Amino acid sequence: MKVHEYQAKEILSQAGVAVPAGGVARTPEEAKQIAEGMGKVVVKAQVHAGGRGKAGGIKSASNSDEAKRAAEAMLGTRLTTFQTGPEGVPVSAVLVEEELKVSRELYVGMVIDGAAGGVVVMASESGGVEIEEVAQATPEKILKVAIDPVLGLQPYQGRRIAYFLGIEPGQVREVTSMMSSLYGVFLENDCSLAEINPLVVTAEGAVLAADAKINVDDDALFRHPEILELHDPEQEDSLEAAAAENGISYVKLDGDVGCMVNGAGLAMATMDVTTFAGTSPANFLDVGGGADEEKVAKALSIILSDPSVRRVLVNIFGGILRCDVVARGVIMAAEAAPASVRPMVVRMLGTNAEEGRQILEASNLEVTLVGDLKQAAESLQGMV
Repeated sequence: MKVHEYQAKEILSQAGVAVPAGGVARTPEEAKQIAEGMGKVVVKAQVHAGGRGKAGGIKSASNSDEAKRAAEAMLGTRLTTFQTGPEGVPVSAVLVEEELKVSRELYVGMVIDGAAGGVVVMASESGGVEIEEVAQATPEKILKVAIDPVLGLQPYQGRRIAYFLGIEPGQVREVTSMMSSLYGVFLENDCSLAEINPLVVTAEGAVLAADAKINVDDDALFRHPEILELHDPEQEDSLEAAAAENGISYVKLDGDVGCMVNGAGLAMATMDVTTFAGTSPANFLDVGGGADEEKVAKALSIILSDPSVRRVLVNIFGGILRCDVVARGVIMAAEAAPASVRPMVVRMLGTNAEEGRQILEASNLEVTLVGDLKQAAESLQGMV
């Protein structure tokens, strides 16, 4: 689960990380009130997407009246960045902060690294841009430090990070303490990502988190009701939100082949099949091993609600989830919204596979039944 920048900064501030002075506003008048007496400020659209500056979602203001006008221009609109897609995301709040006199922009972040078996710190002198761009263009500018899950972040590791960032000797202790606080936030909130970009050094020598991003592991939210209250469903893709409400693992992608599968590994293989066929997947969807007919129907309905889907690939290995249950769920979804049904390629193996195929053959659906993934790919190619 993602939280907004202002929410991430509140969490970091409570942990002792310095952040710029400011406040969140949901009306232009609130933005003006926050900006009064602050001098020059920055008005930042609060959305779950990067690239706000290039998209007009960050504006400078010399006084409170300009801050109000900047907020008026953003609030109630949809901001489109390279991370949102053409539909954009709604701007319901803006963060009004003091404008900093920045001397340097740095990057620090923490992620879970499966290969390292724990949390890895990433640091770079190239702050203010997406870390993916730095990694691709100049990977030597990124320091990676693995944290021992038992010992935690050690002081010498914090100092190593500070030295790599070229921090002045008098600021090393401050940066080391900040890294320790960031790691504490990461652990205490079961984060999958905690990022400060940019971490700025001001002309006066202060070190502050000018921007922050925190993602919390969805599977740990039951331990953090206070974090769950920060959830903003308006920032999510509507189909992904509907899937989450029904306990379905779904991620919207850019292709036109809707994929319904049981099992995450099988889902990844199925997506590879669509690519092999010269097409591309419109989604990742794992309906789960314990789904019933209603859940299968809901999963297919979500896929068919995506206007970019031109055909559907159903790939089921029957076990706890029987193939006949899947077949009846598919028909249930088709009967509920017959106008939305697209041609389907269906592969069923395992428990009650023959019964499931017979159910689909007896239906009025445009279904191509196949026995293996090669046939599935060839059938998809024939539908191009």
